[in-house]
Amino acid sequence: MMKKRALLLHPADNCIVALCDIARGDTVYWDSGETLSAQAVSLGHKLACVAIQRGAKVIKYGAAIGSATRDIQAGEHIHTHNLHSDAIAIFHHHNAGYQPDQEAP
Repeated sequence: MMKKRALLLHPADNCIVALCDIARGDTVYWDSGETLSAQAVSLGHKLACVAIQRGAKVIKYGAAIGSATRDIQAGEHIHTHNLHSDAIAIFHHHNAGYQPDQEAP
């Protein structure tokens, strides 16, 4: 019996999330597939479940979370070394009524 070691959060995702620490070379099973881990990956970190080309969107939760900064092979760890966040900060202090020269009550 195969033990599920990763989770595909949404059917459109091209990455899976490690449910435990995974060693390099381990077979990683998830609900609908399997891959070999190219590197050691810690609990909660992402692995590519398919090949992702440089510049392509990394999809998690069914939404783009960033762009691949290089080609990523299935089973590779996805993190800041090969992913650029596409998030745009939309919160600003001036939107929250913050006044830097106001004294606290």
